[in-house]
Amino acid sequence: MSGLSVIYWKELADYLGSRKFIILFLIVTLTAGTIIYVIHQSVSSDVNQFTGEYLFLKLFTFSAGTLPSFIFFVSFFGPLIGIIFGFDAVNSERSGGTMSMVLAQPIYRDALINGKFLAGITTIAIMLISIIVIISGLEMTVFGIIPTLQELFRIILFSLLSIVYIGFWMGLGILFSILFRQTATSALVSIMVWIFFSFFILMVANVIADQMAPLGNNASLELIAKNEGIRNMILRVSPLILFQECTTAILNPSVRFFGVTTALKNLEVMPSPLSIGQSVMVVWPQFIILIALILVCFAVSYVVFMRQEIRST
Repeated sequence: MSGLSVIYWKELADYLGSRKFIILFLIVTLTAGTIIYVIHQSVSSDVNQFTGEYLFLKLFTFSAGTLPSFIFFVSFFGPLIGIIFGFDAVNSERSGGTMSMVLAQPIYRDALINGKFLAGITTIAIMLISIIVIISGLEMTVFGIIPTLQELFRIILFSLLSIVYIGFWMGLGILFSILFRQTATSALVSIMVWIFFSFFILMVANVIADQMAPLGNNASLELIAKNEGIRNMILRVSPLILFQECTTAILNPSVRFFGVTTALKNLEVMPSPLSIGQSVMVVWPQFIILIALILVCFAVSYVVFMRQEIRST
């Protein structure tokens, strides 16, 4: 691992000083400010829609009109942020001829790939945590709402989930940057994977569920449950669905189940909010899968990069 710290600080400086980081940070900050402004206008016009417990958390899940919530913004546009940071991490240096120069120094390959990945995760964490702190500060200033200790823990957990989620897409971009020599190709393939898991997975899940458990005009409850179970199982292949379920349960303490048929069980349960430990147990499998995805993605990138031949151009 010789040279890991050198690569890490060099890549971190490149990320933080790049134009894409500044542009993305400004876009996300502007979006966060717009969300707070629209929420303030909605609350001013109708105070009754923003009452009850966990008001501080509701600001992260509240959506008004055509403007989506902050959760939706992170789940939908977070992958693009990760892809932008990862799609040219390796092939840009390879095509520029700097890769062979770096490896000619007393720096091992594993230090290079590890340093790039850690620097990317750190950059994403800095950006995301800064945005959440800005939103929280605006909420306390504009609405005068002070978060409770449990709300604070839930926001911290949401931040960690978001870093893992965006980090997976960055790792996927790095993987394609290793597999393809052209940056345009790695970017297009990464975006295609994002589009599939964001849009087409819904159609695939519906088609497969209807084929395996077709629903007629007088479908029984058991058949509906089977159809819904197959559909949810396929949808949970998508990191976007996993992230949305995790963040929904973390930021909404009243959530106990997911899906149409499982939600019927909620009718028999008292609508009392769950503790943070109980909310974590609701989405513990989804959380483990997200962590496994980023680890597998990085492991594949690591193995492929270690076995590739690096030639000077």
